[in-house]
Parts: sequence; C-alpha cells; structure tokens
Amino acid sequence: QVRLVESGGGSVQAGGSLRLSCAADGYTYCMGWFRQAPGKEREWLASINRRSTITYADAVNGRFTISQDNAKTTLYLQMNSLNVEDTAMYYCASSPYVTNSCHIKELIDDWGQGTQVTVSS
Repeated sequence: QVRLVESGGGSVQAGGSLRLSCAADGYTYCMGWFRQAPGKEREWLASINRRSTITYADAVNGRFTISQDNAKTTLYLQMNSLNVEDTAMYYCASSPYVTNSCHIKELIDDWGQGTQVTVSS
C-alpha cells in the first residue's frame, strides 16, 4: 500500500490558477487525479504512467496539466482558467500494476485524503 498526500488546494476566483501536488511514499506504476463535488460521483481528470503516457478527461483537457517529478514520487496538477464548476475535493490516486491506467476509480489501489478546491465567481 502506498501513502499519498495531497497539498495545494485552496480558494481562488474564477479565471485563476492553482497547482496541486501529491507525494507518494512507495512505488507507483500509474498516478492520476480525480475530483468529487458534493452530491456527485468521483470523476476522473487526468492520469500519467511510468512510460510518461498522459491522458485527460474532456472536461479539463487544455486547462489542466498533469506532470511528475523525475523520481516519479510527486505528482502535480496545474489548473488554469478555473471556473465555479471546478469546485470539488480533489484526490490523488495510484496503482502499482502495469495493467492499470489509473482512470477507472473502481480499479484504483490507493487514494490520498483529498484537498479542497473552491472557485468563486
């Protein structure tokens, strides 16, 4: 089991930017970001694996950028052009299995505790 610790959430006005970080204390093959707004299901946003393959959900493609440090232990999510609909709890996710792509929440092996992002108009 890998411990994931997110940071970087906060409050921002619409049109602003935030950068989330997620520190992993063990091996991960893929890592990803999800979010969950009140009353809604957890939603996949973006994933990256050790081959540096990156995928994005349509809702954030072009506004959000996922990246990792060279050691593959810290995951980032740069969020630009934020809008009120981006308000949610943001979660880091990972899996050690090469067959996983970290975009299906039911297949995620480890989750962070979440960091709140609030966008005001």
